[in-house]
Amino acid sequence: MELRQLRYFVAVAEDLNFSRAAERLLIAGPSLSQQIKALERDLGVRLFDRDRRSVALTPQGAALLPDVRELLERSAALERRATALSGSAPVRLGYVNWLPPDLSRRTAAVAQVHVDAWVAPSHTQAARVADGSLDLAVCWLTRDDLERLGLRARLIGADRLYAVAPAGPSDPIPAARTTVLIDADVTSWSSWNVFAQHLVGDLGARGVDITDSGITGPAFFDHVRRSDRPIINSPKGQTTPIPRDLMRREVVSPRVFWTWSLVSRADENRPPVLAAIDALTAGADTDPGLGAEDSWVPSVDPHAR
Repeated sequence: MELRQLRYFVAVAEDLNFSRAAERLLIAGPSLSQQIKALERDLGVRLFDRDRRSVALTPQGAALLPDVRELLERSAALERRATALSGSAPVRLGYVNWLPPDLSRRTAAVAQVHVDAWVAPSHTQAARVADGSLDLAVCWLTRDDLERLGLRARLIGADRLYAVAPAGPSDPIPAARTTVLIDADVTSWSSWNVFAQHLVGDLGARGVDITDSGITGPAFFDHVRRSDRPIINSPKGQTTPIPRDLMRREVVSPRVFWTWSLVSRADENRPPVLAAIDALTAGADTDPGLGAEDSWVPSVDPHAR
């Protein structure tokens, strides 16, 4: 059984006339008749009742016709997708420090996604999307940022933030009894600083200004050792091993979340880019607690409720 034979079957079923169908298919009448007979042998059923004057679908042919049409439609869609993948430019994706772990699996069937090697802060990656240097970026922005840059955002993931403290009691710590670091280097930490300032204003956490880029790395752990309160860990520090003299403490009342947006231009209309957006944001990789009554994201977050 071949796809062309299925196309011949549909053409004859639509015309109920072998001569007209052969003319439409640009093949000889006898060849069309032979191909239909071969298809009937392969399927083990008679598709048409025919004599010198008329052609009619058999009950079996009528029952199979919708399935054959669907199969041909799926075949055509596969061909269109393969053509798009082979002939289109890659979709350029930038990020800060987090990407969906199954990115390749999600996007393989719909677009060629090229992950840009330049890892940069959220505001930098968003600006690159706005100026066309990137098609998409995974980052954190405010609603005002999106409007100012002409971007839109879809939720793609979220991290629940925790605090780090000297080894000791391991019970959860209320957000109001934590510290959050605010760095003077706004070139690197602009988005984090906005998030941290809202955490201070909304939840009563203590804000501490620093100048040593100690939001992550060894300098962060030194701040923890000197602090009389647990310090909120940033998204960039989520996977960093904690030294043995320190410990992780759960933050509650409320639980604190950092969201990741998949950002694109507001006027984006290219099919491969739109297909990549849909594939990447389907079933966003987030903690099930995001959006619950005891969860918190800043009011400026595009995904705040």
